[in-house]
Amino acid sequence: MPPFRTMLFVGEGNFSFSASVSQLYSGTETSVTATCLQRQEEALRHEGAVTNIQIIKDTGGTVIFDVDCTKLGDCAALQGRVFDRVVFNFPHRGRKSGVKKNRDLLRNFFLSCVELLAEDGEVHVSLCNGQGGTPVDHPKREWHNSWQVAAMAAEAQLILTDVHPFESEKYQSYKCTGYRSQDKGFHLEKALVHVFTRSLPYTPAQILTVEEVVEGEKVKYNVPAELSDYMFRGFLCSGSVHPVRLVQDYIIKGLTEKWSVSMTTETVPFLLTAKQLQTSCCDVDSAHCYWINLIQKDLSPDSQASAAKETDSCGNSQGQADLQNASSSTCVTSNKTDRVQRRGAESFRSACSVDVDPDEESGLFLLRPSLLPQMETSPTTKEERVTDADSQVECERSNMSVEKYEKEGPCWDCNGVTSFLSGISGLVFKNVHINLWALPAFHELLITGVFPAECEPIKILGQRLETLLVPYGVSLITDNGGLRLTAAPMGLVGRVFEGKACNSTSHISITVSLNLDLLAVLLFSLPDWRILWSHDKRFLKQFALRLPGEPFQPFSLFPEHFSFDISFWTGPVWEERKFHAVVREASLGTVEQVKLIDTFSHPDLSQTSFCYRLTYRSHTHALSHTQALLFHQQLESLLSSQLQVTIR
Repeated sequence: MPPFRTMLFVGEGNFSFSASVSQLYSGTETSVTATCLQRQEEALRHEGAVTNIQIIKDTGGTVIFDVDCTKLGDCAALQGRVFDRVVFNFPHRGRKSGVKKNRDLLRNFFLSCVELLAEDGEVHVSLCNGQGGTPVDHPKREWHNSWQVAAMAAEAQLILTDVHPFESEKYQSYKCTGYRSQDKGFHLEKALVHVFTRSLPYTPAQILTVEEVVEGEKVKYNVPAELSDYMFRGFLCSGSVHPVRLVQDYIIKGLTEKWSVSMTTETVPFLLTAKQLQTSCCDVDSAHCYWINLIQKDLSPDSQASAAKETDSCGNSQGQADLQNASSSTCVTSNKTDRVQRRGAESFRSACSVDVDPDEESGLFLLRPSLLPQMETSPTTKEERVTDADSQVECERSNMSVEKYEKEGPCWDCNGVTSFLSGISGLVFKNVHINLWALPAFHELLITGVFPAECEPIKILGQRLETLLVPYGVSLITDNGGLRLTAAPMGLVGRVFEGKACNSTSHISITVSLNLDLLAVLLFSLPDWRILWSHDKRFLKQFALRLPGEPFQPFSLFPEHFSFDISFWTGPVWEERKFHAVVREASLGTVEQVKLIDTFSHPDLSQTSFCYRLTYRSHTHALSHTQALLFHQQLESLLSSQLQVTIR
């Protein structure tokens, strides 16, 4: 029995196709409803129509005449009904209609049929070879000369999920008709069936308010709107089948063949202080950080004393003012963050090479660009601390006593390599310009271990990573004593580098940092990194039994792209990175490329005109020309309100 219990056929001519389907599923619970545009007396003139209609009725089906497939909601006999499958075979406006009229027919049909389509239903549209305008057509027509079936369906929030040959031989009594509005057949060779399903609606960006404990103090802050959909998704949770988690498990399993790997399970905050970043010596450009203004901060006695030390340029104590504002509450607004952030954005280019006033720096917060600062301060990952369980494992492997292990540190195998590695993984953020492989948020996996200096640990780790990742297109390149892991076309996907100096001069700490999102794209052959963030259940469903190396099957085929230009005047100060942030927010992440195509500085006014070209495309949602234009109009509105530009 087919999974579709209710089937609606529209645009029937002689009813031979719906009659064939009725016979094919006779005796099952499938119900067939066949409709045609013509009135009954006109429809019955088609050769074989009378017999085919009787077959449909004899098998329990229904036949309805005078039904406009672009206005299905107006049909009284169909009102209140929903169908698991809606079928439109070889739609055509009749006679020598051009492609534009047939595109209009398709668009209006899709907009109409979704009113009667079940939530998990399908729409099937059969087209002659070349009409659809998809890569499956052979030969493929020029885009402007096709019916653009996927783009027309997107207007009704439908996505193309499958394309397969039209198997006319399966329907033995089917006889095509209607060539140039005549009772003549047409060529069915290489005809294709295009299958469409519903897309999830777009979720508007929102500002999330988060409370966390950072450096012993409770803080409250807003997450930038363009990042709202990346927060609290739980991809790395235990039991998750998300590809990011599967890649992490694959890496760790590969490493455990040579070392014992212990992943920390403690929760670490999204927020860092600049002091934490500086202490860790992360190689991070401050311009690529999301700097955060606190909404509230709970002042401990120590922080109150520190705040009281700060005096503004007028000689007033900022700390005293903050304490006065907090007289009725333990929470205060961080008034100094804006001033400190401006200083940080200019001078904090390398967190480990710039001298920053510790008192001033303590008021500077950012979303973590790396997990390294938190890994180095985590009690479970410090070199000199191990859990009882870790100690016991090492004792069993090396016949050492727990006391000796805790005193002397990790044991080493016969090749002088540490048998214990510790790790941490989680979401990190980079304030980057929009392009195909720039990720504003991704999951980082950090693995660290202490090795004897003479055993060439970077080489040993590199060899293991090479075994795991080279088959998927990753290359390992020696760089400044470490390794860079790269892959085409995305570029850098990981690094292996020497960490902080150990207490022992004979050992060195080595850290592996991997971008799990980009590795997931490689290991599962994903079309785009943004698909990792899909809420569509069809995405995760594929990974329940899937292993790395098995290619992903897209649930949205051949998504179209749309390009729009935007021009505006700015004032004397222009921060392009803020422009990209607004683009992400306005487009809900559907812009995949932003290209500056023109600039002009006014000779008399302190104004500059910028012209950008934006390319919209989505692999997770239906994106029509209409929807892309709405996003573009929303962008114009947000640019005017948030960046005070003047749209040209």
